Amino acid sequence: MASNSRVSILDYFNIVFEGENGKIESNCKACGTRIQAKRTVTSNFVTHLKRKHQAMYDEFVKKKDVKREAYSSGAVHHMAGRSEPARSSHGGAGNIAKFERNDPRQVLISEAIAKMIIRDLQAVQIVENEGFRELLQLLEPRYTPEPRRYIQQQLLPGYAYQVQLATKQALTAAESCSVTLDLWRGGAAAGGGYLGVTCHFITADWQIRSALLACLPLAGQGTAQRVLSEFEEISHAHGIAGKVFRVVADPLPSDGRSIFRLPGFCLHGSDEEEDDEEDSSDEEVGAGEGEEGAGAGPGTDSVDNSLDLCFGPCRIDCFARSLSMCVREGLRAPPPLSLALTKAACFYNYVTATVAPEKLGQVFGTGVASGGGGTLSGWAPAGPAHGEQRWNWQLKAVRRMLESTEFLEDIVDRQDLTLSSLEKAVLRELVEVLEPFEEAMDMVQGDKHVSISLALPCVLGLRKHLSETATRQCTGVLVGLAQALDRRLATILEDPLHVTATALDPQFKLSWSSDTEWHRQVLLKEVAKHTQAGASSPQVPTQEPQPPPSKRSKLFSFMKQRPASQAKSIEQELATYLHEEPRDEDPLHYWKRKATDFPQLSQVAKKVFTVPATTTPVERIFHTVGRILRPERCRPLPKNLETLIYLKANYRFLWT
Repeated sequence: MASNSRVSILDYFNIVFEGENGKIESNCKACGTRIQAKRTVTSNFVTHLKRKHQAMYDEFVKKKDVKREAYSSGAVHHMAGRSEPARSSHGGAGNIAKFERNDPRQVLISEAIAKMIIRDLQAVQIVENEGFRELLQLLEPRYTPEPRRYIQQQLLPGYAYQVQLATKQALTAAESCSVTLDLWRGGAAAGGGYLGVTCHFITADWQIRSALLACLPLAGQGTAQRVLSEFEEISHAHGIAGKVFRVVADPLPSDGRSIFRLPGFCLHGSDEEEDDEEDSSDEEVGAGEGEEGAGAGPGTDSVDNSLDLCFGPCRIDCFARSLSMCVREGLRAPPPLSLALTKAACFYNYVTATVAPEKLGQVFGTGVASGGGGTLSGWAPAGPAHGEQRWNWQLKAVRRMLESTEFLEDIVDRQDLTLSSLEKAVLRELVEVLEPFEEAMDMVQGDKHVSISLALPCVLGLRKHLSETATRQCTGVLVGLAQALDRRLATILEDPLHVTATALDPQFKLSWSSDTEWHRQVLLKEVAKHTQAGASSPQVPTQEPQPPPSKRSKLFSFMKQRPASQAKSIEQELATYLHEEPRDEDPLHYWKRKATDFPQLSQVAKKVFTVPATTTPVERIFHTVGRILRPERCRPLPKNLETLIYLKANYRFLWT
């Protein structure tokens, strides 16, 4: 029986000679070629079949695969028939020896399971589910599933401790850093909310790094004093007290619904009520951030003012968030636009539900999911969880529909969904008006760190675009966007920090300025404030003790002593820097090269480029958690959610 079930490459050869040490000579049954090899090393036989007789080789491989699957399946079924106490770590069912706890393969699989739990924010209880355990035994019968208690109380905390050590070590060498505070309230299902403290710093070799320092649950109302207290404790624990350059924080805690869609553009696979909640939530946040309006929660103004009092001039608003709210306010569109977008959404939903994906690929690119999911992969700026609900993602869909409207109308049999000429004109104007805003949003979304040096040029570019654009159907949108831009982002144009960050970006410098001399003075004051030389007047030399002159060998005493190079003043450094033409180069790469030439400017650059214009990883995770915690989603809430969020945000510290 055993010999009949055995699959061997020698079945395709006739052995004609067998010598010492297992040496054999065989003739191929198909062509008669003689092959020499050993019984224990049969690669020559395999290679011959693969090169000369592909069909025989494929048959051999198929037999091997069938044999392997039958072996694994038989072992699993045999193990399922045994009682639980009969299992042993030393000898399992089918005489398969189980891995020891410290076996490399056992450790590797346990780590892979922990990675899955972290990345997918799964409840640790999944390791005790019957189906999950059956899958593990099918894939690796020798693996012993770890109990939930071990993963929850030892494995995950151990990973968190490793991240803390790595973070503290990295921050010790950082000269300065900026911190982002993300407040999220998950409603009754979450039992309160969470505070995420993310640190951004530049390493000695000018690499930007971001790390979530803590994710803390906030029960009840999270006041500004509570946030400040937690922030100070975290700062001391990680050794960054006194190093924080700026604190980026929104005045109100977000409830995970800051994403909004184009008005009326509702896709299949999304909950309309959920979208309505998102819209109302955004109005509340907008009202709390500087408008009077009903719907703002109790204590909104006091929280806003308290944050300013707590952090003072160190606190700034997140540019990505402010830009998002500008678009949100500007898109309070008149009925004709909403009706056109609603019809466009119906047309889009019908097309993606009924047209073959290969045809849709000609319009929307690869990866279109049919069946009403409305998912277009490969070009969406946001992650899969929220991409189809972001207005800039939807604007791309509208643009591609308009570009291929004749093709789509030819393959769709619903004339009632066809867009009229007026509706097409309205949508084309909307795309034209929002295109620069879409470009700006794409810049400040995603995983890459984007500094605030982009903020000021974006505001100037958007203001210029709105002043030069003329519309017939979208005049209300144009006016609304201009008003929202002035209300929320006009102060950036005169803010010393944004002026400094933009001027120290080599691709901009002061090429954008309409008053170069005034901005030069702003830059000088800001640089002097953040450098050691700025502590004293430029005309008065610093009184720091000079190092003793180096002792020269008597052998070289005849050589003239080279005069010590005179340090440049801030004005000289700035004049030399601005004299160079702007160049399209990453700011950190540039200042890594120029740190020796411009020591004082580079010192300031290493501070200002830590301030992010983008949303942080933990904020994007909060959006994902918000969907998990919605009452209509019957998914168990992980008990150690803050630990999972902490590890997910710092995933690259452990696994790259």
